[in-house]
Amino acid sequence: MQTTRNLVLTAWMAEHGYSSNTLADAVNQAIGDLTGRLGGLDGSSVRDWKAGRVRWPKSATRAALTKVTGLSATALGFVPRGRAASAPAPPQEGPVNRRSFLSATAATAAMPAPTAAPPHRVGASAVAKLQHKFARVVAGDHQHGGIRGIETRALELAAEAVHLQSRGAASQRVRAQLYGVAAAFTSSAMWAAIDGRRFDAARRHHERASSLASMSGDQAIQFRIWSHAGTLYRHLGRPSDALAANDVARNLSIVRRDPLFGSLGHARHAAIHGATGDGAGVRRSLGHAQEALDRADGATARPVWLEAFYGQSELDSLALAAYLALGDWAEAEAHAHRSLAALPPHMHRSRAIATARLARAQLGQGDLGPAISTAMNIPQGAKRHPRVSGMLGAFGARLRECAPHSPHTRMWTEHQREALA
Repeated sequence: MQTTRNLVLTAWMAEHGYSSNTLADAVNQAIGDLTGRLGGLDGSSVRDWKAGRVRWPKSATRAALTKVTGLSATALGFVPRGRAASAPAPPQEGPVNRRSFLSATAATAAMPAPTAAPPHRVGASAVAKLQHKFARVVAGDHQHGGIRGIETRALELAAEAVHLQSRGAASQRVRAQLYGVAAAFTSSAMWAAIDGRRFDAARRHHERASSLASMSGDQAIQFRIWSHAGTLYRHLGRPSDALAANDVARNLSIVRRDPLFGSLGHARHAAIHGATGDGAGVRRSLGHAQEALDRADGATARPVWLEAFYGQSELDSLALAAYLALGDWAEAEAHAHRSLAALPPHMHRSRAIATARLARAQLGQGDLGPAISTAMNIPQGAKRHPRVSGMLGAFGARLRECAPHSPHTRMWTEHQREALA
């Protein structure tokens, strides 16, 4: 049987920047949100929809498509089972019916055409509301870290921003801003997934975020997305890919215009150099990062995500990560103390991570008592954060390896046992 291509779905995907693979990923995620179990679609499933080989997906898939696109399945060009894809041919008419039809047509032509309702206008106020919601997502991330709730909420808001594109008329400038804020939300979902060690999800979010950012033309959000990608690959143990991704961010023209972007790019490059064992690269990149930070003008208006976290404390935190990777424990400890001293009080997740790294630096120098005291001072709630719990697990393993019979080791083991009880 000859199939009819779904041109409506194909056009929607082209307008909103979806490939077959990225739409499949988004629908799979939406199925997971709706049913508690991630969907099993792939790019070939979407190609079947576009080609008309599958004209009416399953009910869960239709609900997920509506969640992703904001449109019903029929509005996306799908055809319910038992219904023809094209409009049915008109019935055969007799002479009387034909005369009635022609008379009605002539009468209709004489009537004035009804005035169409003006399209809904999407303006700057809608963008401002979304940007306010984005600031709240950023604040939640600094308080709680990579929990699924932040990831899910960010994706919902990204979808809301994209759907505004199809719900009304907007200027080219507003459309670009909507794509930019959608990219920003998706990049926050990406960061939440990285922070929560959900790396497969982070890769999917990166693909979608980079596509949206390209359509927005917003270099600040493009920097954030590719800088996050560098961090993702560093955590995955792929430093060559991490350097390449971070270089995409560092080569954007916004880095040359604003030293604060340049400083963050250099600081994250230092952390990656640490993962490769390149001590000279670490020191060189940190020197560039500090010099650029010292030049940054505090009066310059910058995105909320950058203003919310980057400054001297974060630079020292990235230096701490770099020197830990090199095994330079004393230098790492010095940066840990500087980072913690300058860290804003609301950044609970960052404080827990820096404290766990400080404990590791102290342990590396053989200071068992101070190391255990530092680790035990991390709040119990923060210890459940995936990155923090992983660091403390590695801390305990190293402690048992270097001092298996020490009373300090027994103290730490008992502390952990009570914490898990």
